[in-house]
Amino acid sequence: MSTAIVIPELGESVTEGVISAWLKAEGEWAERDEPVLELETDKITTEIPAPASGVVHHGAGEGETVQVGAAVGSIDEAAEKPASAKKESKAKNAAGAAAAPAPPAKAASASATAAPG
Repeated sequence: MSTAIVIPELGESVTEGVISAWLKAEGEWAERDEPVLELETDKITTEIPAPASGVVHHGAGEGETVQVGAAVGSIDEAAEKPASAKKESKAKNAAGAAAAPAPPAKAASASATAAPG
């Protein structure tokens, strides 16, 4: 199954934007809600997230002006997640767990370590 990457409404007066960069290459795996492209309007530059997990297919190129509501690419949800993407996902999870702060160690009380006086 394929899900369209659609340019969302970005404000009342915004009707179009320019694809300034694809953040995911053609054929690259993207997770749901991961930024896949950068859209520039006269007011803002924003990242457009993947509507589903799968392989990214570009329908419009960088530098193209696209209308709000236009499908600019798709996500192939039926595609298998590449082994390298699985490894990256596991590595990110492991790195996140390693980066979590360790609980503070209990300090020895001053009276237990002080010599009787």
